[in-house]
Amino acid sequence: MECSVNNKSGVVMTRLERMIKEFFPFSQKKLGFKKPVMVELHSDRENSEKDFGKTAYYSPSEMKIVLFVDGRHHKDLLRSLSHELVHHAQNCRGEFDGDFTTQEGYAQEDGHLRNMEEEAYLKGNMILRDYEDGIKKENLYEKLIKEWCK
Repeated sequence: MECSVNNKSGVVMTRLERMIKEFFPFSQKKLGFKKPVMVELHSDRENSEKDFGKTAYYSPSEMKIVLFVDGRHHKDLLRSLSHELVHHAQNCRGEFDGDFTTQEGYAQEDGHLRNMEEEAYLKGNMILRDYEDGIKKENLYEKLIKEWCK
C-alpha cells in the first residue's frame, strides 16, 4: 500500500514528500497496519511561533495525519509522522473505539490514552531511529562499493 501525501502548505516540498513515501513502507511493516492513511502537509505560521504549538495530529475518523511544516527539519517531520503512524496502527487495532476526548490534559487524566501516547512516543521514535540507521548503513555500503570499484 502506498502512502497518499497531500501538500496543502503552499510551499514546494518535493523532497519531504519523497522521504515520507520512502519511510512509509518501513513503518507500515514494523507496525503491521493494513488500512490506508492520508498524510497532509499544512502551514500555520501563527502556530509555528508558539513555543508549544502543534507539530502534528492524527484524525482517527478520517484516518488522516496532519503535519505542520513551518520552520521544521525534515527529520523532525518524519519523527512526528512516525508518532502519528503509531496512532493510525492503534486505530486499526480498535484502540480508538469508545468515548474519548483529547482535550488538554488527556494524557495525564486517562490511563488508556496515556498508554497509547507512551506507545506512540516509544515506537514512533524507535522506528525512525531504525530507519535512519538503515539508511546510513546503506549509504556507507554504497560509498564503500564505489571506492572498491575504482
